[in-house]
Amino acid sequence: MELQQMRYVIAVAEANSFTRAAQRCLVVQSALSHQIARLEKELGARLFERTSRRVRLTPAGAAFLPVARQCLDAAERAAAEVAAAVGEVRGRLAVGLIPSVGAVDVPAVLRDFHRRHPKARISIDVGASDELVEQVRQGELDVAFIGIPVTARPRGVMARELARERLVAVVSRDHPLAGETSVDLRRLSAEEFVDLPAKTAGRAQSDLAFVAAGLTREVAFEVSNADYLARLVGAGLGVALAPRAYLATLTGITTIEVTDAPSRAEHLVWGRENIGPAATAFLELLDIEPSPQKAGPLPAAVPGTDR
Repeated sequence: MELQQMRYVIAVAEANSFTRAAQRCLVVQSALSHQIARLEKELGARLFERTSRRVRLTPAGAAFLPVARQCLDAAERAAAEVAAAVGEVRGRLAVGLIPSVGAVDVPAVLRDFHRRHPKARISIDVGASDELVEQVRQGELDVAFIGIPVTARPRGVMARELARERLVAVVSRDHPLAGETSVDLRRLSAEEFVDLPAKTAGRAQSDLAFVAAGLTREVAFEVSNADYLARLVGAGLGVALAPRAYLATLTGITTIEVTDAPSRAEHLVWGRENIGPAATAFLELLDIEPSPQKAGPLPAAVPGTDR
């Protein structure tokens, strides 16, 4: 059994096609098919069901696939550890982040990391904080920049708080509040809101603030993408609460100070164990030790998602 055979199996499983898998692996289809057939013979089981219309994993193939990925990951990790032993950082650095990171200039940090370690491969995944934390916990991401309420902590990972920031009100440029220098939650509660989906931590930051103030509000539009949230506000469909640092890059909207605004905390999170050389080098670039005090659990009602 060879690592290249495992790469071919993974490629076919992901592409659902021998032709597309061969193109991805830069080999002729006959060579790829031959290697998979050899592997199937060695294993004594078919890994794929092939028809004229589609290719799909057999039960044996479905059982083999995650183990093949683990083997390739282990081989890559071994090569990275050997390189690190002689002073060279290789392997993969998988970074997750929410769109509204403001505490760190992520592109600038990645630029510096790439200049120092040009042989390390970098992948970036943009998503919601709860998803990113879970991906770090499962080892799918090495590090992630997230934003959660100041009362919450990320679950099952190591974490360093980077910054805290009060949210500001966001309105369209022709909104009646656009000329105000400040506003409070009571005044905002009379407006229709654009916000993140219910039961996310980004939404909870605002929900909890209104509840604490004894107020209710109407969320007319729920959207999972922060960029589109700002676009809906700019179109006059509602108002929102969001981090100022993120909004500074957007156009077509106006921000207003909120005297009793909620706050959010930005964190960098990473795995509790088996930190690879690339992730270690990335943390060191940010002057973070790989093993600070372990993070505590999030409150049950706050799952840890943000914009």
